[in-house]
Amino acid sequence: MSDTVRVAKTTAALLDRIVVDVRPPDRKTATAAMARVMERARFQDTAADLVALLDAHPETKRFLEGVFANSPHLTDLAGRDLGRLARILSNDPAATIDALVAATDALDLTDEAALMKRLRQVKQEAALACGLADLGGVWDAMAVTGALTRIADATLAATCRFCLAEVAQRGKITLPDPADPAKGSGWILLAMGKYGAFELNYSSDVDLIVFFDRGVARLADPDEAVDLFVKLTRRMVKIMQERTADGYVFRVDLRLRPDPGATPIAMSLDAAFQYYESMGQNWERAALIKARACAGDVASGEMFVKEIRPFVWRKYFDYAAIADVHSIKRQINAHKGHGEIAVAGHNVKLGRGGIREIEFFVQTQQLIAGGRDPSLRGRSTLAMLARLVETGWIEARVRDELTEAYLFLRNVEHRIQMVADEQSHCLPMEEEGVARIARMMGFKGTKDFAPALRRRLETVQSHYARLFENAPTLSSGLGNLVFTGDQDDPGTLETLSTMGFRRPADVTAAIRAWHFGRYAATRSTVARERLTELTPVLLTTLAETDNADAAFLAFDRLVAKLPAGVQIFSLLVSNPSLLRLLCDVMGAAPKLAETIGRRPHVLDALMEPAFYDGVPDTADLDRRLASYFADARDYEDQLDRARIFGQEQLFLIGVRVLTGTLSAMQAGAAYAALAGVLVRRLLEAVETEFAKAHGRVVGGVAAVVAMGKLGGREMTASSDLDLMLLYDFDESCEASDGARPLAPSQYYIRLTQRLVAALSAPTAQGLLYEVDFRLRPSGNKGPMATRLSTFVDYHHGEAWTWEAMALTRARVVAGSPGFAPRVEAAIREALVRPREAERLRADVVEMRELIAESKGTTDPWDIKQIPGGLVDVEFVAQYLMLRHGSDDPALFSTNTAEALDRLVAAGHLSLADFDDLGPALRLYQGLTQALRLATDGPFRPEGAPRGLLDLLCRVGELPDFSTLTAHLVETETATRAIHERILGKPRKRRGNT
Repeated sequence: MSDTVRVAKTTAALLDRIVVDVRPPDRKTATAAMARVMERARFQDTAADLVALLDAHPETKRFLEGVFANSPHLTDLAGRDLGRLARILSNDPAATIDALVAATDALDLTDEAALMKRLRQVKQEAALACGLADLGGVWDAMAVTGALTRIADATLAATCRFCLAEVAQRGKITLPDPADPAKGSGWILLAMGKYGAFELNYSSDVDLIVFFDRGVARLADPDEAVDLFVKLTRRMVKIMQERTADGYVFRVDLRLRPDPGATPIAMSLDAAFQYYESMGQNWERAALIKARACAGDVASGEMFVKEIRPFVWRKYFDYAAIADVHSIKRQINAHKGHGEIAVAGHNVKLGRGGIREIEFFVQTQQLIAGGRDPSLRGRSTLAMLARLVETGWIEARVRDELTEAYLFLRNVEHRIQMVADEQSHCLPMEEEGVARIARMMGFKGTKDFAPALRRRLETVQSHYARLFENAPTLSSGLGNLVFTGDQDDPGTLETLSTMGFRRPADVTAAIRAWHFGRYAATRSTVARERLTELTPVLLTTLAETDNADAAFLAFDRLVAKLPAGVQIFSLLVSNPSLLRLLCDVMGAAPKLAETIGRRPHVLDALMEPAFYDGVPDTADLDRRLASYFADARDYEDQLDRARIFGQEQLFLIGVRVLTGTLSAMQAGAAYAALAGVLVRRLLEAVETEFAKAHGRVVGGVAAVVAMGKLGGREMTASSDLDLMLLYDFDESCEASDGARPLAPSQYYIRLTQRLVAALSAPTAQGLLYEVDFRLRPSGNKGPMATRLSTFVDYHHGEAWTWEAMALTRARVVAGSPGFAPRVEAAIREALVRPREAERLRADVVEMRELIAESKGTTDPWDIKQIPGGLVDVEFVAQYLMLRHGSDDPALFSTNTAEALDRLVAAGHLSLADFDDLGPALRLYQGLTQALRLATDGPFRPEGAPRGLLDLLCRVGELPDFSTLTAHLVETETATRAIHERILGKPRKRRGNT
């Protein structure tokens, strides 16, 4: 069966076949959206065709109004050329795609700029035709993916022909057929993933592996093979993905090649075969299932696909592949079995019950049985689902349910991407965003869309879970597990070795220590009985982790630190899913696991249904903390309760990050919300306690201003609090009205010192936050608290540029309600004052260089300080806001991601730079969140637990650590180039920055 999706040809125009009406949010929005498109008719000679067509087909006009009211991207494509829109509506969409492919195949351009323009026009027309056919119900999801794949093939092939012809003209290569430059060139481009399977989604990257065949390529200098084909590949990538005024063709991803951290982007076939034969992994076998020669020397590419078959397809049933492929799924998906499937924010590709689970459901069984049954070696997900029924591997009901769910989820994915042409798979977090997707799916709104989506996700999740539950596990036939006496039982050592423990004697010694009651948690008879019941399932669960010995040692350390064990052991015996989660925490985040040792009660929170419902919002947190405080005996008890509450909530956020139910940006906001609530409640407690001795200041008001990560809502598990306290009071007040009066300035300085102690001083319940007040005016040289008028004067005349940069993240988080707007206004006034552009730029560059001198590094995993790392992204955003904010105050945002969004929308940041900086920021924040859960010190990959490496791969959405590291280095290099292009390189230092 061919993998290519064939679209039935008709002669009917697209507009005559529309069967789905896209609902606008309201009639006013629909009319306005259509008016914006038709406004362009005044400037286009070909617009008359569209006007006449819509006059003749009012139902088509209503359809377009719904489309334009919901999709800014399709609106933009339509408005660029109204004649093109009329042509698309008047023709069969399959004929439109055929004509575009034929025209692209016939391209014979010798000018790169002309080629890039034409290819982008082809992509625009194809994207518009596919989008309208999709939304109108003219095509199903697979017809759309097939058409997009054909366009990708055609544009990529045209690019390859151009690149090869150009190097041939320069005498670098001799082409067997100059009329067909790719034929016999030895340059091989393999389509991977959805591209290989003719399943590209609406805004897909094209995943490629690029090889060259030294035995085929006729090079002027064979020693330059690597250099030549790497340069060819780079030029191909540039032509395909560089953003111009006409957009881009397709983004190109080359990270699926062998060992991307150590290999060039184009590698020889000999090196590739050597790698796959000696070091190839199961995830690469799964990836190569969909490999297809798509451009360049297709004949040589097809030969490679044929010759690599023995690596992909094993001779015998390969049940071992189940665990390996399942581990890949764990790396990029949320923890199986935990939590309700949400709608808002759900990732329909990688989330629970998503598209990836259907793909893995199919690919796993293909890997198991495809070696013996060649009919199971196809690339198409749906075709292989059908074949699994025919060969008796699954029931017809399973195929039907997964097929229907797959098509539904692909439609949802397409509509998410049609909104703004973003490579996203996540439903919006806000209600209106979800409602927009619902309308584009043909639903009335979220109310009827949400249960329909949830039903599909739950169906997929249940089938996926059953696939792995039915696989052979370690829970049956364990063998000897004897831990009595003082000698090792040989059968037990053998059992543990078979399970995967490399140092079984250490395991038996530790368990004997448990039974001998050597830890406080195991001294009671009941605790030891519960632990004995737990031991088999515990060992089984630990053995299923990637490093059984390390996970066991982490659990042993946990037991050693527990003050008592009965409750926690009983809890784990009765809740195997909680045990699995605990093992994952210990394997991936030892630092997080230490919290359990100190505070076992945090596990109780994991058992609350509310934990899986989502992250509590600020109001909910405030309500819970208020109830904690309500029962406090005194001020000291309030401080202890704040620490208990804070540590528990920090742990719960960390677990959500670890299990993938919370993204990096969501985690940053959650940590910041928690800190904000704690600061507000503790400020109130401090003010009340302080007033007992010193009274109140007449007309006195105070506000705590958050800076840094708290101000930007980008906190991690180990972030400190950068704070500043501003105050004001009635001019007539000379002292507070308490038994021990203080002058107003002294009053607020002392109050601030009390607040710092309340937040940071260790108590019997431990620490809460480290607090830093150095970002106040004049830093450590200035008073701890600053009067508002002093703050205003300072930032009007004395503040250095770095202080203005820090102020871009300032926001009020606590204090007198009526005072907060005044403080916010003062902050905004300080930010929007005009600045001399060149001086500003030089100061920012100089500040970056100062940081590099004191904290510089070449370690790519020092994500914050490495050139091209997090600091560079933040400096670019802060510089551009200060540079243009005096003219456009709306640019300012304390959050870096939101600041980048505003800057690109206002035209102060190019789309190309935004396309690099946005993903870089998400990558850096995601990796930082994971690392801060695991360790406080520098990250050393060579000594890191495997669970942490897997967590980092999942956060980075990449299959292995070497690929992730390579991607991180590439991202940092690209980010640094943008930083230097926007800000320039360091110059000679001046005094004041």
